[in-house]
Amino acid sequence: MNLRHLVFAALAICVCSNIGIAAAQAPARVGEAAVVQNEVVRVSGSGGSQINVGDAVLRNETVRTGANSATRLVMIDSTNLSLGANSSITLDRTVFNDERSYRDVAIRLTTGAFRFVTGHSDKNAYKITTGLATIGVRGTTLDILSQRGRTTVVLQDGASRVCTLSFQCIELTQPGDTAVITSVNGQVRIQKTNNPTWTFAKNCAAAAGLCSTTQYAGTPTVIPVVDDGSDPTSGLCGR
Repeated sequence: MNLRHLVFAALAICVCSNIGIAAAQAPARVGEAAVVQNEVVRVSGSGGSQINVGDAVLRNETVRTGANSATRLVMIDSTNLSLGANSSITLDRTVFNDERSYRDVAIRLTTGAFRFVTGHSDKNAYKITTGLATIGVRGTTLDILSQRGRTTVVLQDGASRVCTLSFQCIELTQPGDTAVITSVNGQVRIQKTNNPTWTFAKNCAAAAGLCSTTQYAGTPTVIPVVDDGSDPTSGLCGR
């Protein structure tokens, strides 16, 4: 190989390496806002910025709604997640299986009212948590109310397993099955009923389309390069 060819080969490697680094460092788009009513903000440090319809939702991001506000987020696998007023959610972890599905996704419902409708990722990929519970899904529509000292999970469709942080678990298998987790003076209890006193349906009038479901319509996600010891340029340079 002559000098000219060596120079071109070196430049190609550098360009591909820089692209890989940029993809790995860029915040990953994990969804978008489909419905926005009034104050819906992405929290950053001590401040925040307004989210509008069509705006991206990013990995490791907290989304919060204000009073008289609501939003519906559509994740890249077409999971639909609706938030009522004064609610907060954090997308703790997302590991992509491909550009339209997750291998592992962790969603933390900090406080407020939520409706969760699973998309087309493997159901074992989802991990939903509140301050008191972990919630597993199996092709599911769930209404979740996360309050201080109390979490309520109402099954609308499918099936779910709800556990306390100390692994006391309840299976929800029929529509209306409800798990109520309470913490009083450090004592955590979990109970099951089929007569829920609350559902997310009470929030549906807050905004048009809040309780609908839609497919993800955004740009396919660029999967960040993972440094596992292999050549970071291999997928980009065709090697």
